[in-house]
Amino acid sequence: MRLRIVALVVATSSLVLVSFLVPLAVVLRTLAADHAVSVATAQVQSMAPLVTDLSTRNLRLTVAQVNAGTSTPVTIFLPDGTVAGRPAAITPSVRLARRGASFSSSVPGGVEVLVAVDGLAGGAAVIRSFVPNTELHHGVTRAWLLLLAVGAFLLLLSVVVADQLARSLVRPLIAVAHAADRLAGGDLSARATVDGPPEVRLAGNGLNRLATRIGDLLAHERETVADLSHRLRTPLTALRIDAESLRDSRLIDDVAAMERTVSEIIREARRQRGTAKGLPCDAGLVIAERVAFWRPLAEDQDRQMSISVPGDPTIVGVPSDDLAACADILLENVFTHTPEGAGLAVRLSHRAGGGAWLVVADDGPGFAPGGPVRRGLSGGGSTGLGLDIARRIAEESGGTLTIGQSASGGSRVTLGFGPPPGSAAAPSRRRWRRRIPAGAR
Repeated sequence: MRLRIVALVVATSSLVLVSFLVPLAVVLRTLAADHAVSVATAQVQSMAPLVTDLSTRNLRLTVAQVNAGTSTPVTIFLPDGTVAGRPAAITPSVRLARRGASFSSSVPGGVEVLVAVDGLAGGAAVIRSFVPNTELHHGVTRAWLLLLAVGAFLLLLSVVVADQLARSLVRPLIAVAHAADRLAGGDLSARATVDGPPEVRLAGNGLNRLATRIGDLLAHERETVADLSHRLRTPLTALRIDAESLRDSRLIDDVAAMERTVSEIIREARRQRGTAKGLPCDAGLVIAERVAFWRPLAEDQDRQMSISVPGDPTIVGVPSDDLAACADILLENVFTHTPEGAGLAVRLSHRAGGGAWLVVADDGPGFAPGGPVRRGLSGGGSTGLGLDIARRIAEESGGTLTIGQSASGGSRVTLGFGPPPGSAAAPSRRRWRRRIPAGAR
């Protein structure tokens, strides 16, 4: 925008300068020529009385003296054919002047000025002065160069003024654009600097009001989700009481896990976006724990379940709860959407540049043609949110989600998790002491 404003001002200034300087240059040239002709005419007219008063010899001497000090040579044609001054041919213009006419005419190389002098015996004499082109254009080139310099200075001045004006317009707009980019990136504290022309200030104020409104709406949404999640505590409390009366330790553990999940939902709903969600974790430990949790169900359904994790720590920039949620989503999809007896494999590996790859493959029928549908819709009778939740968790850490086909023709879901923020590119080789739960291979 800045360059366009400068270009527009340059184009406009150039047109104005051309429309002003070109006619002025032509006028200067015309004035210079008229001045030269006027000087020559006055010189010729001043010599008219000498033609009638001086003898031919004296007249020749006088004309010679005049020609010696002027750049416009004078020639006098007397009625008897005598020529005084610089020799010149008798042209039709001279013959016309002998009839009593005084005028000036253009000839090759310049302009000749002719004055008729009456009162002589034998007819009229003609005084001729020749003004060469060099005299007609004397000083014109210098005047044109001066005009060109003035035009260039004015054009440069207009460029400087236009650049300053463009800066005053563009700088506030750039600040508004940067604030909009920060808002788009999730920084709800971003505000535009209100500066510049009234229209730009109006845009900045509008963006700031929009950012405030977005923050208010998101805060209301977070509180609403937290309130709705908090309502689950009452039925969970009743469920815990019933589980404790049955004295089923596994059922009590499941209720406790559900209570922790609800608490985490409340904390997550009230967490400001962009703040730290939790500490990085060892993905191998988390995945091994979740596989151990699902293994009894796999044994009940006669499923062959295998797990492969690296022997050294696999640190990812994802909290353990989020990573466990991703693993549960992928494993639950396998148990829900594949027939009993279909095997599955879980493989965790290091990711180049830090982080890890989590691959869950099964021996089921695979995904329907076209793959999973968009968020909130599912062809398998579920909510259609699981894979999208896993995708968002992976992308927030700098990773990806990829869906493909396993070697047996079933489905294969690959999640990539990025390294912890601020860590080195290579995976950490620091030794962590961890305990692999029973049942994990």
